[in-house]
Amino acid sequence: MEIFNKKIDNSFLVNSIQKHINKLAVEIGPRPVTNEQSIKKTENYITNYFENIGLEVKQQRYKYDNYDIANVIAGSQKNLLSPKYYVIGAHYDSVPETYGADDNASGIAVLLELARYTIQEKISLPVHFVAFTAEEPPTFSTRHQGSKVFVKSVKEKKDEILGAIILEMVGYTSNEQAYPMVLKWMGYPSKGNFIGIVGNRKSKKFGQSIFQSFKKNAQLPVETLFVPFNGRILPDTRLSDHSSFWDAGLPAVMITDTAFFRNPNYHSPQDTFDTLDYFFMAELVKSLLVTLKKLS
Repeated sequence: MEIFNKKIDNSFLVNSIQKHINKLAVEIGPRPVTNEQSIKKTENYITNYFENIGLEVKQQRYKYDNYDIANVIAGSQKNLLSPKYYVIGAHYDSVPETYGADDNASGIAVLLELARYTIQEKISLPVHFVAFTAEEPPTFSTRHQGSKVFVKSVKEKKDEILGAIILEMVGYTSNEQAYPMVLKWMGYPSKGNFIGIVGNRKSKKFGQSIFQSFKKNAQLPVETLFVPFNGRILPDTRLSDHSSFWDAGLPAVMITDTAFFRNPNYHSPQDTFDTLDYFFMAELVKSLLVTLKKLS
């Protein structure tokens, strides 16, 4: 971790993450795809931030009913033209009536800061940073889900995804941790202070590589779970954009605080700015930077 600790001001990183989540979950608030004003504000905020740190940005626009929505894709000009690349993504919409601080302003905040530090650290890696739209119901698992639209275009262009990292609820810690019944006796921690890496069988090698990188950061405990049959025997492992990649045969992992197995505010008005652990998210940025450095 020394290579990053000397260059990263932890208080600055924490403050930057707080600013992102304050913008998304406080100033903008609920971000369902049916709220054209809030979705557009969010899309613009993400686009402007990527551009301000020096990345090229393109919007993958499409229609959901009468709503004009878009995935926001960023990278260097060279990387956006490359047919082989990694994807790091997070969805920016929320369910109605919730501020969506953990779900998923936390993922977007980490995505934005990871992009900034990737440039600052001069990490040479073909990567597309993608803010997905329409992940939440009623568009989840339909053809309108942003990640499905993205993956479809990848297949049509015959691009090669080297691996996708999906950030899904990454900001909540707790003294208690629950699990699906099938996992209760498998030795996972009882305290919710770790980050989880969830993959399918095809992404196990990729996920294990990420796990080894994460273990270099002693400040962020990490656990893994790799499921057969693309997670269909444990449906709770499919509830984010990584499943769009799994279903298309592409390697992908979900990075998560375990969502409703830890966070009681899931999909409720109580999912607010003040409930999150900002130091936890800062450490995740650092662990991801170690990963990208290793992959490069």
